[in-house]
Amino acid sequence: MMRKQFLAICLFLIGLTTYAQEREIEFTEFDMDNGIHVILHQDNSTPIVVVSVMYHVGSKNENPERTGFAHFFEHLLFEGSENIDRGEFDKYITNAGGVNNANTSNDRTYYYEVLPSNQLELGLWLESERLMHAKIDTVGVETQREVVKEEKRQRIDNQPYGSILAEIAKRAYKEHPYRWTTIGSLDHLNAATLDEFMNFYETFYVPENATISIAGDIDTEEAKELVKKYFADIPKGGNEVPRPDIVEPEQKEEVRDTVYDNIQLPAVIQAYHMPAQGVEDSYALEMLSTVLSGGQSARLYKSLVDEQQKALQVVAIPFSSEDPGLYLLFGLPTIGGSVKELEEAMDAEIQKLKDELISEREFQKVRNQVENDFVSGNSSMTGIAESLANYHVYYGDAALINDEIERYMKVTREDIQRVAKKYLTEENRVVLYYLPKSQENNQ
Repeated sequence: MMRKQFLAICLFLIGLTTYAQEREIEFTEFDMDNGIHVILHQDNSTPIVVVSVMYHVGSKNENPERTGFAHFFEHLLFEGSENIDRGEFDKYITNAGGVNNANTSNDRTYYYEVLPSNQLELGLWLESERLMHAKIDTVGVETQREVVKEEKRQRIDNQPYGSILAEIAKRAYKEHPYRWTTIGSLDHLNAATLDEFMNFYETFYVPENATISIAGDIDTEEAKELVKKYFADIPKGGNEVPRPDIVEPEQKEEVRDTVYDNIQLPAVIQAYHMPAQGVEDSYALEMLSTVLSGGQSARLYKSLVDEQQKALQVVAIPFSSEDPGLYLLFGLPTIGGSVKELEEAMDAEIQKLKDELISEREFQKVRNQVENDFVSGNSSMTGIAESLANYHVYYGDAALINDEIERYMKVTREDIQRVAKKYLTEENRVVLYYLPKSQENNQ
């Protein structure tokens, strides 16, 4: 069978590898002497394996004068290693019929490969090379600087509303490192020296800061031995991995501003401070977001788009994170409509949640949606591998892949009303009006 055909079949099977709601996801985990935590999930239903490594480093771990390093390393560590020539990393994967990728958040960096299961050892070797002796030199740094610049141009500078998160973050946070986004500052990256990049790698890309998560068609005992073969001899970093301990001061009054951007349609964005993920109230707020914008029958869409016709789109998105995050509402008024009128209508929907309990019928619908989303998120090998790593890194408890849904199911209608009153207040929010640049001189 041709490799491309095999890859296509594998990706199709990933989508079909679903789990019934009542089926528990079984896994084995252990710590290696050098500090690496390993999690293994065996499922032999399809000939696929996901090899992943999560490093507990994101943009919040950066020096405020050198932002963008975590995301930069996501790119840089595909450059190769002492044993992998430049540009060859991806070729190993594609030649084996697999795919690979990585992503960075405020809190962690995640690398993964999806491979035919007989290529497990290849994935482990590649990831051990990334951890043990990545190629960090002037050529690679200069190459990836240009890659990051182009990414910023495409995804932020030339993307409608692409700067929203950056504009919100720098107004919502005064002290905490969430005040900058993962892309960081290109000026900081341009000014950084090779020694600074090496120091970041040696500080955060160490065994005691890594979690290996493998899911798919494996034999657990064989996989254990292969992990040890490729990772056991990697020495510890030796120093405690630095963690920011900055607590953002409580916001006591509304922050309101206008941003003029290369857009055709205006927008209104509200960002409310919310507690860290895993905190009891965070589950109620996530269920609240489903009440507001969990589909076209949810309150914001039904009221503001369908009935009042004041919005083209309006959504509520909780940005849960390791430290206290932000709860965003985003609305696009109808053509010719007013952002002020749309904001007032959004506020009115929030007020309804504060004034009255949601009905039992609506509550059950929300519970069903949340439960379905939870199960769907762990319905593929890629989803399981990442969830297991996330639960270990953030909570120290990979078993939450089976149990966290209980925390959502404990949320009551009264909890949803209570968190709306507690967090969705004027003094706890940042409000931005995004307006077309053509209107700037008319204000």
